[in-house]
Amino acid sequence: MQNKLQELTDKLYQEGLSKGKAEAEQILAAARGEADKIIADAHVEAGRILAQADADAKAAASKLQSDTLVACRQSIACASQDIQNLIITKIAREPASKALSDVEFLKTLATEVAKAFTAQGAKDLDMVFSENVKKDIQPYVEGALAKAVGTGITASFSKKISGGFTVAPKGEGYFISFTEDTFKELVSEYMRPVTKKILFG
Repeated sequence: MQNKLQELTDKLYQEGLSKGKAEAEQILAAARGEADKIIADAHVEAGRILAQADADAKAAASKLQSDTLVACRQSIACASQDIQNLIITKIAREPASKALSDVEFLKTLATEVAKAFTAQGAKDLDMVFSENVKKDIQPYVEGALAKAVGTGITASFSKKISGGFTVAPKGEGYFISFTEDTFKELVSEYMRPVTKKILFG
């Protein structure tokens, strides 16, 4: 009886042990499978992150190259504009400045302009000159010139005008500029395309 009881106990123990081992192996296999899946997923995610980082780096490099190219083009354009301006100032603006500060030339120009206005029926004119020529111009404009064209002409003077003059028919609400700045702009506009072609093709 004692032996049978022992055998039954041993059998139950062995069966329990065997069953426990099987369950343990099952749990271990499931854990290994889960770990393999986690590792595989981690590899996939790492690959995705690396690919995204590579794409971002390429995009950043491309943008930097594009921005640098734009900045270079703008710098070249500014430099070429500065060169043109220097040349135009030297060969065109200085002669214009000299001519429009010359009293005799101003008298001739003012006479021709006044004649053109009176031919169109203007009765009285306002002319504004540089302060620098007041002593020589005022007596001529309001005296000899007004008498020559047969109309009233008022000469006034401004520090804002460096050379030349503006003219306006009284009460008409507009004026025409024959100032140094106007001539400089006019000459520059005509010379700019030519200068650009000579310098830069």
